[in-house]
Amino acid sequence: MTRPRFHLAVPVTDLVETRAFYGETLGFSEGRSASHWVDFDMFGHQLVIHMVASKETDQAAQTNPVDGDDVPVPHFGALLEVDQWQKLRDRLIAAGVSFVIEPHIRFAGQPGEQHTMFFMDPSGNALEFKAFANDDQVFAT
Repeated sequence: MTRPRFHLAVPVTDLVETRAFYGETLGFSEGRSASHWVDFDMFGHQLVIHMVASKETDQAAQTNPVDGDDVPVPHFGALLEVDQWQKLRDRLIAAGVSFVIEPHIRFAGQPGEQHTMFFMDPSGNALEFKAFANDDQVFAT
């Protein structure tokens, strides 16, 4: 069975810079666009960046502790296969992207063990990409 795809729209304050970040740095294919928004294919999901005059609050400054890391809230991303995650990690390192939480394994040796990394887009939206060696562990307790 094919999994449903999600649609996520996020606010950005610089459309040109953020378009380059998602398109060139992350390598997401661009879809439809207009003068104030752009669609991207984020691993088969629809991500839309929408131009806004300003972001009213600095939500990226809000965090919760998770396995020793201060995780930005809110954040979004995708669950990848381990090899996809490693390729994206290497692409980001080569591009000189600064990580909020460096790529590492979270919950090592525990249920839900996962590769994870966090970074910000140019408008301050926090992104997390993760991978599970065993897909059965995604919702493990």
